[in-house]
Amino acid sequence: MPLKKFGDNDIFHNTLQTFPRNQFDIYQGSVYYQNESRISGAFTGSVPCVPTGFVSLYELNVDRAPLTCLIDADCPPGYTCVGGICVNDEGLQYTGLIYPLLYKDSSLTTFKSVSTSSWNAWNAATYGSVFTGSYPLSATISREYLTQSIPTAHPLWPFTSSLRITALRSAMSSYTYWSPYYQFNSSSPSYGDWGTKTPINLISIPSIFYGSSINKENGSVSLKYYVSGSLIGELRDSKRNGELIQVGPSGSVGTGSVAGIILYNEGFILLTGSWGLEPLLPTRNYKLAAPTTSSWLMYGAGMNDNSGSNIPFVNYRMEFEGVNYIETITMLAHAEKGEINHSNNPTYLEFDPSVTTASQFQINSSMFRETPRTIKNVVKSPYVDPTASFEKTTYISKVGIYDKEENLIGIATVSKPVKKTLSRDFTFKLKVDLQ
Repeated sequence: MPLKKFGDNDIFHNTLQTFPRNQFDIYQGSVYYQNESRISGAFTGSVPCVPTGFVSLYELNVDRAPLTCLIDADCPPGYTCVGGICVNDEGLQYTGLIYPLLYKDSSLTTFKSVSTSSWNAWNAATYGSVFTGSYPLSATISREYLTQSIPTAHPLWPFTSSLRITALRSAMSSYTYWSPYYQFNSSSPSYGDWGTKTPINLISIPSIFYGSSINKENGSVSLKYYVSGSLIGELRDSKRNGELIQVGPSGSVGTGSVAGIILYNEGFILLTGSWGLEPLLPTRNYKLAAPTTSSWLMYGAGMNDNSGSNIPFVNYRMEFEGVNYIETITMLAHAEKGEINHSNNPTYLEFDPSVTTASQFQINSSMFRETPRTIKNVVKSPYVDPTASFEKTTYISKVGIYDKEENLIGIATVSKPVKKTLSRDFTFKLKVDLQ
């Protein structure tokens, strides 16, 4: 097998910019992502092992059922039932699901979520004990309804609507050159003061859905509010400056008003629009202290907010584009004329059934020699006799990629083996996404 080194002009690095489109529907306390419904498997009620509306990082434990035990007989050999979990003498658990684990040793290696102090305190006298994690790792959108003003000791902003909002103060200040609605402490009644605003409807979007940021260039963010299938309100970042403006239905109360803002890079939406969206202002049970009218403060009720909201006839849709960068590497592997025309495949040589093992090898005290074997002639001839002239021919089916220590790090397989003769040269284009 020949090894060839990539030349200076054989490797190219590129960055692809993609715009993943996302759609979430929230109805009766459940979130549906990209119109996907629950898929029941052969061993579990959820094939991806996560609820609807969630994405599973690495997509592990697909169609696996968790195992619980009542007695030792429910566990595999070597495991005993402890509190409904099968455990062996080393502390390893058998749950029916795969999970990450690390042994405690002098290298101090552990999971990122475990602090050094926790590591030292955990089974301090026992090395060889096991740290375990859990799969799947999942993410989804969520909502928080923030109502309480918290007093602080700072004289310039003595109250804040929530510690969650305070944590966003620095991020919001970086957007103020787009819109004054991002000012955290504004003296203008037109914009309000985020330090004292209550209530606030905070929607969180994990970055796994959008990548580097939410796309603002084409006004991709859309929040729609439906009752009994009829649209009662829609917000869009139509000015592309982070302001979520009510754009529909046409002529409805609040049309043209700013109901909130969006932090594109951080994945947060803050809604404060409190005007009623339904004609005649009926009240609905949004799991608050008392029934209230439908407004942007109630948008997304039941969106993983632990409110138990299951409002009949009310559903929500959220759409946005992400901006994601994918690093790619393109490699050109050359098979030049007169090269790569020998193979170590046993079928490359002619097989003679009359040659026995004893006659094939010559072995004595000073020599080990294999009787020369003929390379198989695979050149086709239009005639039965004579046969076509011999030409060294191979069929390339795979291209291996090695590091500088000659460790195999990748294999590219062609869909159909490529015929390589002495007079032919080929270039194989290999492309890998580094993500």
